[in-house]
Amino acid sequence: MLARWLPAPLLACVVFFGLLMNLVVWGLIVFTLGLIKLVFRVRPVSVLLHLAYKGWCIGNAWAIKAACTELHVNVKGTLKADAWYLLIANHQSSLDIVLLTALGQLPAPKFFLKDELKFVPFVGMGAWAMDMPFMKRVSKEKLAKNPKLKGMDVERTKQSCRYFRTHPTTIINFVEGSRFSAQKHAQQQSEFTHLLRPKAGGIAFALEVLGSQFDAMLNTSVVYTGVSGSILNDFFTGKLSSIQVDIDVMPIDTSLIGDYQSDRQFRMEFQDKLNQIWHAKDQHIAQMKRQPQPQFHSKMDESAT
Repeated sequence: MLARWLPAPLLACVVFFGLLMNLVVWGLIVFTLGLIKLVFRVRPVSVLLHLAYKGWCIGNAWAIKAACTELHVNVKGTLKADAWYLLIANHQSSLDIVLLTALGQLPAPKFFLKDELKFVPFVGMGAWAMDMPFMKRVSKEKLAKNPKLKGMDVERTKQSCRYFRTHPTTIINFVEGSRFSAQKHAQQQSEFTHLLRPKAGGIAFALEVLGSQFDAMLNTSVVYTGVSGSILNDFFTGKLSSIQVDIDVMPIDTSLIGDYQSDRQFRMEFQDKLNQIWHAKDQHIAQMKRQPQPQFHSKMDESAT
């Protein structure tokens, strides 16, 4: 681990440059294959795309291991390489994306992304090539002016999720919709201690389209331990002493599958059940923060069963 040997400024340069080159090289390869896929949507092209995407994930794993002193990954249940999963997680930092792709145990981790990210160089191109859905939230004011905008996000999400049927995939959704901060927490007057309020639309749409294909839901909680209020700063300077990831492999509750957009009763029940999950997650994160860290343990180098 470079964090133990390199001074903070040099470590920051090495890790940042490594992540940047990893993104540029694999991003260009994935984007090129994505253009080919526009003409030839056949399985060999999809296989090559996912191999290139896996290369990016492996590069992210190198960065995590280089910069972080300890990584603890605890899985309750069994993960399989040939399965389809819906992963829900708390969201604290941009590092969450790098971390979850770097675990090595999740089949083809893909994200629901904010629409603005499509314009980020290499990130947007790669996400487009991998058919990741871009979520464009429409305000109530805009909907009132143009009712036709209602449901556009739903259809775009459904279209992207249909492509996921052809390759084992982990659809990752940061249910809070935004990174946690004390300011956002106060603005929301969130009833949770360590979380923002959950937004149900994204996972409801994914379950509606792929519910019968998902093998399980991965209820994932992430806790970073550093010395400052900035997770990224601690990561790049080698001061992120540990990352703890708990993954609970849960069966898909069939009562969570339905027409979220049109069925008001189902929508209310879905939101209530998601809030129950979120309350339990909030308590679990509090427990993770309290408990002493175990000896160094990482499953990033292990292949999924």
